[in-house]
Amino acid sequence: MSVLMDREQIMQIIPHRDPFLLIDEIVEMELGKRVVALKYIKEDDFWFKGHFPEKPVVPGVLMVEMLAQAGAVAMLSMDEYKGKIGLLAGVDKAKFRRMVVPGDVLRLEVEIIKVKGPIGVGKAVASVDGEKAVSCEITFAIK
Repeated sequence: MSVLMDREQIMQIIPHRDPFLLIDEIVEMELGKRVVALKYIKEDDFWFKGHFPEKPVVPGVLMVEMLAQAGAVAMLSMDEYKGKIGLLAGVDKAKFRRMVVPGDVLRLEVEIIKVKGPIGVGKAVASVDGEKAVSCEITFAIK
């Protein structure tokens, strides 16, 4: 699988920075329509110090944020949105199906299903080795 964007290129599009830039690579993208990003889950990721020290598990809300960041790359790469930011405006139909742990590679897929003015909705799925970890609909506002 080839990498379309690495972290440095992602940071040229979305304003997130360490420790809160939560995607590592973009591997597929159709501007404003769909994106596939990867997050390599590492033992030293900041949240594992407290969630949970004896049994490290990626918090579900952070996986939703990873999906939102991936979706933001697909939208903010478009000429009309360059230099803007995407804000999370809602999360619907969220389901958490599988634990995600150090060593996993989280595949983050977002399909933009509706855009009306600065507001849009993305259908999002995060998976590990083809097994769904999280699915949800993300509503976003571009400012």
